[in-house]
Amino acid sequence: MKSSLIPGSLALASLLLAGSALGQNVSKVGTTVGTFLSIGVGPRAMAQGGAFVAAADDASALYWNPAGLARMRQGEAFAAHAEWVGGLDFDYVAAAMPLAGGAAGVSVTMLSVPEMLVRDEVRQEGTGETFDAADLAIGLSYGRAITDRFSLGGTFKYVQSRIWNSRAQGFAVDIGTQFRTDFAGGLTIGAAITNFGTDMRLDGRDLQRFYDANPEQDGDNGRLPVNLALDRWDLPLGFQIGVASTPLNTRMQRLTFSLDALHPADNYESVNAGAEYGFRERLFLRGGYEGMFLQDQEGGFAGGLAVHYPLPYEGGLVKLDYAYRNAGRLNGIHVVGLGVTF
Repeated sequence: MKSSLIPGSLALASLLLAGSALGQNVSKVGTTVGTFLSIGVGPRAMAQGGAFVAAADDASALYWNPAGLARMRQGEAFAAHAEWVGGLDFDYVAAAMPLAGGAAGVSVTMLSVPEMLVRDEVRQEGTGETFDAADLAIGLSYGRAITDRFSLGGTFKYVQSRIWNSRAQGFAVDIGTQFRTDFAGGLTIGAAITNFGTDMRLDGRDLQRFYDANPEQDGDNGRLPVNLALDRWDLPLGFQIGVASTPLNTRMQRLTFSLDALHPADNYESVNAGAEYGFRERLFLRGGYEGMFLQDQEGGFAGGLAVHYPLPYEGGLVKLDYAYRNAGRLNGIHVVGLGVTF
């Protein structure tokens, strides 16, 4: 009994520390690379304001908290698409299934920019060339129940950022835990450290130049090939801890509330809150607020719904999900998702 309380005590202590950090007034916005890794995935979580680190129990747990994989009892394939701000496309694809006493999964996250004209100070209407940019992360995850209450999970990720002919590459890991209690409708405490990894530096043939070491001297080589060396930048390391409670859980209805505290390395601390109501595990209504107490944030309110349609085999479901998040002056963000359990 004492050993089972240790993970919960550590999580509660971490929650108190995260709460005390909300009083800090230091921001490092714009000091990291690969910030697309901080964009939440999946309409279910986004509709709940991103408060999902303790509630994660499906294929999107590969992003939010890999410890949630331990709660999966069957396989699931899942894809989501979001029309992000500025005309960007944000896509997430994941698949997970029980394996080796736990559950394992693979995920792909991509943020892409449509092709644009290459312009310079002379040819402002375009040079005749086009360029694009994209960010990519490929993750392998595994989660397992250590006891009947405590689960642990991890994700190893390859990260790449590319613009035209230059790219930066790195590796990162996520580590997450979940601890289930008997309080307040089976209160679950979750915590995750994300994007702990190598720094990244952009490199490629777009950074190649020709240099004249002494332009005032005749007869020297005025086209010495050089490569511009850019700075290295850290990944957006983050710490998120939260709680989820289900005060109503009957055969017909289920109601879950969740609350997360976030401590990112490249922004102020904030709090996310959300709720999910399910009717007969077929129709779901969700709502939440993202970025409470966050300075200079845009929007924050979110909502969505989902329909689960049974398939003609044991445990088979088709999941249709939608979420909307208000982004203030940046307009709204629409997220759609399709999942299949098997």
